[in-house]
Amino acid sequence: MNSEPATLYRVDDLPALEFDPFLRASLHEAPVRRIRLPHGEGECWLVTSYHLVRFVTSDPRFSRDIAGRPIPKMTRHLIPLDRAVSFVDPPDHARVRAAVAPAFSGTAVSTLRPRVQDLLDAMVDRLMDGQRPADLVRDITSPFPLAVIGLVMGIPKADHANVREWATTLLTRASDEQAAQRAERAKQDSRVYFQRLAGLRRADPRDDTMTTLVRATESGTIDEEELLALATLIGLNGWHAVCNNSSNMLYALLTTEGLWGRLCAEPHTVPRAVDELLRWVPHKHGVGQPRITTEDVRVRDVLIREGEYVYVSYVAANWDERVYPLAGDIDFDRQAPKHLAFGNGPHFCVGPLLAHMEAEVLLSTLTARLPTLRLAVPREQVPWQTGILIRGPKSLPATW
Repeated sequence: MNSEPATLYRVDDLPALEFDPFLRASLHEAPVRRIRLPHGEGECWLVTSYHLVRFVTSDPRFSRDIAGRPIPKMTRHLIPLDRAVSFVDPPDHARVRAAVAPAFSGTAVSTLRPRVQDLLDAMVDRLMDGQRPADLVRDITSPFPLAVIGLVMGIPKADHANVREWATTLLTRASDEQAAQRAERAKQDSRVYFQRLAGLRRADPRDDTMTTLVRATESGTIDEEELLALATLIGLNGWHAVCNNSSNMLYALLTTEGLWGRLCAEPHTVPRAVDELLRWVPHKHGVGQPRITTEDVRVRDVLIREGEYVYVSYVAANWDERVYPLAGDIDFDRQAPKHLAFGNGPHFCVGPLLAHMEAEVLLSTLTARLPTLRLAVPREQVPWQTGILIRGPKSLPATW
């Protein structure tokens, strides 16, 4: 590696939605930075500025073919199965994505929206009929995306609790060997479950994504291991990421003066608000999965050698002041390039239209039906999850 000394990035838990000071310093002082992570082997690079993140994530010399390699990493286990689309380069990557792309297209999401609205309306009915204060995480932001991804994937309601448990276990940083073993068990249990669900869909096809995946295996587009990896990734992340991001959005709106009132008064602002909140919310702790260079590559004034690992931070890129002036402010009228909350390049998230639609339905419904919604405790008393890969509150006590 280059002679620059590596800095240890501990990825500590942060208060509420405070922006990571390590990422802030990297953005300002060293947007291409040599680092060490708490687990794995060796050193790596961290890229944080908006334009450089886009460069790295779209250049084919940075490969995601890292399965089985002894990479430097934040946690002791890797969440996706080895055949997950996350670890596949083009052209195979496009082949695997094509198996599920129709299920997450604009047409499919628009068709799904009325059913999603019905799901949320029923949950809000129960919320309003229940006791106050309520817990928005328990009553809305956790069950809502779980029901939606269950609808999309064809996961029966009786199995939702298992999906939630597996996702929580796998997307929590393993701090010791016992935690790593629990994660491995969850990984295997979820694999067995989705294998069984695929078998049921072969015998009894439905209008759901698991049936789509089964048909893709029957046509030879993907193989069985790729099906299981896709199902696991979509099923678990479809709840965990959306649950926490939705909770974070509500927390930000209810603790930043004027934002909730504006959405109530100007409902047409909701789609823009969702985009700005996706940009602003520093949802991920640390960094995700690295790339490996297939040849020497110069990134700005830094030469990254063949075989070195490179992490990018989409969270940091979304707070790059050179692209988003006053990046720490939530500005629904911001005019700026598209945020990178769903990634960039070939590995752009498979379900951004679905996630965006869920957030729009959530905010439109709650602002219309609960315009006086507010936290029932001081913001300092909101409890937050720890050791989690995607940040979020444990609960959001609220009243109206």
